[in-house]
Amino acid sequence: MFNFSLKTMAATAVFLSGVSIAQADVTLRGASMFDEEHAFTKTLREFERLVAENYEGEVEFDLRLNGELGVESDYVTYLNQGVAVDYTILAPSNMAVFSESIPLMDMPFLFRDLEHWDAVLSSDALKPLEDDLREAAGIVIVGYHGGGVRNLASAEPITNMDELAGHRMRVMGAPIQAQTFSAVGAAPSAIAYNEVYNAIQTGVIAGFENEAASIQNLKFYEVAPHVSLTQHTITVRPIVMSAKIFDELPADLQAAIMEAGAEAGAFGRALESGQDGEKLQAMIDAGQIEVHEFEGREKMLELVQPVQDAYAEELGATELLNNVRGM
Repeated sequence: MFNFSLKTMAATAVFLSGVSIAQADVTLRGASMFDEEHAFTKTLREFERLVAENYEGEVEFDLRLNGELGVESDYVTYLNQGVAVDYTILAPSNMAVFSESIPLMDMPFLFRDLEHWDAVLSSDALKPLEDDLREAAGIVIVGYHGGGVRNLASAEPITNMDELAGHRMRVMGAPIQAQTFSAVGAAPSAIAYNEVYNAIQTGVIAGFENEAASIQNLKFYEVAPHVSLTQHTITVRPIVMSAKIFDELPADLQAAIMEAGAEAGAFGRALESGQDGEKLQAMIDAGQIEVHEFEGREKMLELVQPVQDAYAEELGATELLNNVRGM
């Protein structure tokens, strides 16, 4: 991570003799699985810009794109060990091997709405999670990206609790997903993602849930043209650094990184949530989907609370859940 030239080594000797010198140059290594146009990469570029702007010393960045350094699960290992990758953006599920509490971030209906989500991520409500991750994984959360909104997509309109009752839908494999949608009256099943299109087409299931980008990119609108705005999950994607690397940095660079992480996170959240809305609108304009408001979301939040309480207790994340609810 640190690049020391002969000139720097000589200057260090001068420093040890009592003469002040400029701090050594620092190169931080980043990784993104995506290209320059992806929201993750744009957010990491903004993070780099802000660090350089906030820090009076010399700092350079080496951001590798398009999965050159592997996938997110690889990044977690590198961050933990302090090798190859110093900063990136990760899905919470990829850090669960180190932190029992972090899967709470993917729990459906954790956030009341987009305003609540943004308020939580702009506050210190998630400090218990941050402390746990730093201690257990050696990973420092410096900011929060995210903003993809998961809604229901179905063959027929689902606009209220009565229409949701018994609705045969695909959910992700984690048990909390099926437990949550069972609590609101649906009939969830965890079928393979690559089988969803055919399963809806043949009537095995009546719908599924996902973000607008997935509905658009994989043409799910062909079999599930009705999108119900349940907003049951709003993604959280931490901007992270290796603690081993972070702790070696000068204090003023650490401060610049934390400030830049918070600002870049806000930038990224606005970017991704805006793109999510744009993709929905593009499908509406193309006549590919019909969007429905969902009546009774407050009732859904009420019904899932016992499931959330039990899940948080299982994860040892009750304090974290209470912090989020209290915002």
